[in-house]
Amino acid sequence: MTDTVACSVIVPTYDRAELLRHTLESLTRQSVGRDAFEVLVVDDGSRDDTRQLVAGYEDRLDLRYFFQEDEGYRVAKARNTGIAHARGPVSVFVDSGVILHSGALAAHLAAHGEADGPVAVCGYVFCFNEGNEDGELIARSIDYADPDASIRGFDEQRRWLDIREEFYERYGEDLGALTAPWLMYWTCNVSASTAQLREVGMFDEEYRSWGAEDIDVAYRLHLAGARFVLRRDASSIHCPHPKSFEDNMRTAAANYEYFAAKFDTPIAHLVPPHHFFDIEDIIRERGLRDIAPPRPVTAPVAR
Repeated sequence: MTDTVACSVIVPTYDRAELLRHTLESLTRQSVGRDAFEVLVVDDGSRDDTRQLVAGYEDRLDLRYFFQEDEGYRVAKARNTGIAHARGPVSVFVDSGVILHSGALAAHLAAHGEADGPVAVCGYVFCFNEGNEDGELIARSIDYADPDASIRGFDEQRRWLDIREEFYERYGEDLGALTAPWLMYWTCNVSASTAQLREVGMFDEEYRSWGAEDIDVAYRLHLAGARFVLRRDASSIHCPHPKSFEDNMRTAAANYEYFAAKFDTPIAHLVPPHHFFDIEDIIRERGLRDIAPPRPVTAPVAR
């Protein structure tokens, strides 16, 4: 373990040892080399063999493991544990089951190194599906021994593209030119300045169910001056796994209402009733602009 690393990769997990294995394997293949980054796996109370799996990578990665008791869905707290212990100036957030291209960390680091100020980087995610549609077919199509080849093939064939592709085609890829670029900051594959994440209060741990904790911290990064950047070369594959689109949308709806009440700005209030891909158009139609929230936003508010 070295005292200095270029970035800290933070991976929250819960009872997903096999998916986590794919993520850790992809981290062993990164072009930047082992000494350039550390991996912080934060376990939200797993009861499977996650700890044993992680231990098997300690000789291949600069890796630390943190465990928090299972007290329900606490992914925000898990990511905060990673941020609090991060040694790198850049924090890269990757979900369990996300397979990074071998050049993904290099692309994240390049985006930060090329910027004049703080940036929030959105990586590209193939195969993300909302209700595990095509899950079995996707799983059979991934070459787990050579994910770079799979990513190249999916890109060439235009298969299972990032579902945000519709947004990028509509508004272009210069996220910094948008009023609400933070809507596309989904923490399955993103990065930000570790120092700025700490300054804005990190993730809001009041989010105790799926949805919105990522756009919440992204909105605060935006208000603090971070410029949002899309890096297609920070690419990845989202491994399919069982999920319920209906359940996720139900919990997300309550979280979006909390988000709107917390920030209490005209733009924040657009989040609960509208699809993310339509909000930028509504902002433009109404001539809205960012204004300072009426209360401090570095800490949670009462639900």
